[in-house]
Amino acid sequence: MELFLDLFGNILNFTWQEGLMLLVGGVLIYLAIRRGMEPALLLPMGFGAILVNLPHVNTGGIEALFNAGIANELFPLLLFIGVGAMIDFGPLLSSPKMFLFGAAAQAGIFITLALALAIGFPLVDAASVAIIGAADGPTSIYVANYFGSQYQGAIMVAAYSYMALVPIIQPPIIRAITSRKERQIRMEYAPAQVSRTVRILFPICVTIIAGAIAPKSAELIGFLMFGNLIRECGVLDSLSQSAQHELANLITLVLGLSVAFKMKAELFVTRETLMILALGLVAFVFDTVGGVLFAKLLNLFSRRKVNPMIGAAGISAFPMASRVVHKLGLEEDPYNFLLMHAAGANVSGQIASVIAGGLLITLVERML
Repeated sequence: MELFLDLFGNILNFTWQEGLMLLVGGVLIYLAIRRGMEPALLLPMGFGAILVNLPHVNTGGIEALFNAGIANELFPLLLFIGVGAMIDFGPLLSSPKMFLFGAAAQAGIFITLALALAIGFPLVDAASVAIIGAADGPTSIYVANYFGSQYQGAIMVAAYSYMALVPIIQPPIIRAITSRKERQIRMEYAPAQVSRTVRILFPICVTIIAGAIAPKSAELIGFLMFGNLIRECGVLDSLSQSAQHELANLITLVLGLSVAFKMKAELFVTRETLMILALGLVAFVFDTVGGVLFAKLLNLFSRRKVNPMIGAAGISAFPMASRVVHKLGLEEDPYNFLLMHAAGANVSGQIASVIAGGLLITLVERML
């Protein structure tokens, strides 16, 4: 009997909060494996959530990983190199007006900030929650860690979970605020030739301009643009491929495990966590609404109409948002190909979300 208690006594030490976190971990693993939603991130995050919530388990290794990669913002920055190497800015450079949709689709950040403050979150935590609306996991981690938010775990889970759920969240919102006639608007795609020189100068110029406008975003935007420069320079092809695949995948895996350190039951199972998850959804909803309504506003003053669904692709969830818009366009008209237009808005959202994160940090620091 004594041997039995030594071996299995830990089972009796489970709290209901720890049991709930085991369930949360199981759900994340299910979404990763069965639904294919961000598996490289949700799988290690789910497994890590299970591991750190087992009674009396030594989590020193995961804590060391967190301190080495997230507490000093190393992992988000390295991940941005891989993300930048994946992005082709050609569709955006061919149609620069798509920059506007990336800016408009950040509306959810500032609406959520106001709501979080109204609910009672302290300013730094409200800003950390609001950045979920950037629809960009690394930016959410960077900002939440910069402010030292006590809700980092919930913020990170919400950010990546809602990014994975974009194909479920966006379509009903888009249909609700557009007419079928608007969704059937065709947009001719006649891309301008983008020279190699322009492609090389673009990431350099964006880094300089963004750093001057929003200095707090300089690191994030700089690493993103450096990754893109590796892609476009033409002399580092093997390194570009490594950044897109090995680097991005490895950092994503360890990032998921590191985030799990903040998913301990005593930190995660709180009333505030439920509020953060709700506010994160609000942020994604208003990002989508802001982008679509801005496109509809442009159509009031333009002879060449824009399919307003393009505005929804202005969020940073790349490339899922552009695929969602393209799929909706084909459902309304099988000959309406919106993918390249949507991709231009989508990559502009990637840039805009990082700049918005820097502006949010600057705004909050001035208010403190």
